[in-house]
Amino acid sequence: MWFQSSTTGSTMATKSESPSFSASFTTSERGNASPKPSRLQISEWMNRKGICIFSPVEHAVQLDLIGKVRGFVSAEEYFNNLRDEDKNFKTYGALLNCYVRQRQVDKSLTHLRKMKEMGFVSSPLTYNDIMCLYTNVGQHEKVPGILAEMKENNVPPDNFSYRICINSYGVRSDLEGMEKVFKEMESQPHIVMDWNTYAVVANFYIKKGQTDKAMNALKKSEERLDNKDGLGYNHLISLYASMGSKGEVLRLWGVEKSGCKRCINRDYMGMLVSLVRLGELDEAEKVMEEWELSGNCYDFRVPQTVITGYTIKGLYERAEALLEDLMEKGKATTARSWETVAAGYVNKGEMKKAFKCLKVALRLSSEKRWKPNLGVVTLTTLLSWLGDEGSAEDAEAFVGALRKVIPVNKHMYHALLKAYIREGKEVNSVLDRMKADKIDGDGEETAKILAMREN
Repeated sequence: MWFQSSTTGSTMATKSESPSFSASFTTSERGNASPKPSRLQISEWMNRKGICIFSPVEHAVQLDLIGKVRGFVSAEEYFNNLRDEDKNFKTYGALLNCYVRQRQVDKSLTHLRKMKEMGFVSSPLTYNDIMCLYTNVGQHEKVPGILAEMKENNVPPDNFSYRICINSYGVRSDLEGMEKVFKEMESQPHIVMDWNTYAVVANFYIKKGQTDKAMNALKKSEERLDNKDGLGYNHLISLYASMGSKGEVLRLWGVEKSGCKRCINRDYMGMLVSLVRLGELDEAEKVMEEWELSGNCYDFRVPQTVITGYTIKGLYERAEALLEDLMEKGKATTARSWETVAAGYVNKGEMKKAFKCLKVALRLSSEKRWKPNLGVVTLTTLLSWLGDEGSAEDAEAFVGALRKVIPVNKHMYHALLKAYIREGKEVNSVLDRMKADKIDGDGEETAKILAMREN
């Protein structure tokens, strides 16, 4: 980052300690009910109160924070108000980063020209920013030109410079160009090849179906991976899964578990996603059992990954059984997960099971904000079944819960009318409610339902 000091542990030059900081900030800036102050608020308070003298490094930090929180316009204003001696390559670079973050191409390039005039373009960081800009706006074809400019100006590209250029060729499916830059990177004496670059190359080989080259790149990536880097292992596992290589996925998972001190929920989720992608649900169940015994804190996203795998395969009974098992153990589930299973049952014509699952979803919806994502046809089908097969009591309870999360409609009332008529109950109260809710009760479909009373 631009605000990282070249010295060790650059810190703010403090005028004096302020014992009243907490109380002063709380009463004058935040108010009693306000949230904890942000880094930006704290640094602004310190600067305004004269507690510290900002060096260019601290101004660069401030610029970056302002850009993230308030946008580049506010960052520009802060930069323009700096003293000339504080406008050095760090603060100029921080402002450039603000422009790049918000994809301001014209402003970024204008600011870059100014930096060149000032002699502030002597490190890879500036060029990397511009390459990121072109990448983020989809102008990948312009990235190689920036790398070439770096070399022309005797600025040695770093790992990130090469990696983003390699990516620019890969996204354009120019594997020949990608390989040329990649080989150049490997030949540079100042570059220490990293696992990430090999993984990027492997990903593009996988997308183009070049399995042998992808496998070779993945092996080299693994060789350079720290044996405690869980994120790295997770990424490589996902790449092997995208190749359909179950054996390598399981092997690398074993390596990760033996190398890392402890696998966290993120690691289990990554592995489960890969197994679901491979369709290996039995293996996924084994990993989920490992997770349950790991002592990690409960996170529904872990079993939800397996539930998703079941629903993809149409195994709704197994998905429902897992959800029920979690609830019996006192673990949280989500309305959305129950709804997904319900939708699957509707598609299979198993309406009683669908009704049961959606009732659970509606019960959970009272605890969290949730609205059914069921299609109109799916929900209408379920309501029609409820009117034909369900009791009036069930219909009332279901419609009452449903109308709390979606607008009331005629299909809800049609379900009620049919259930009431089947049980020989008077429907005037239902028609009155229908009228009060401004639902048309004179339509042909409603008339057909009411005609059932005469049969």
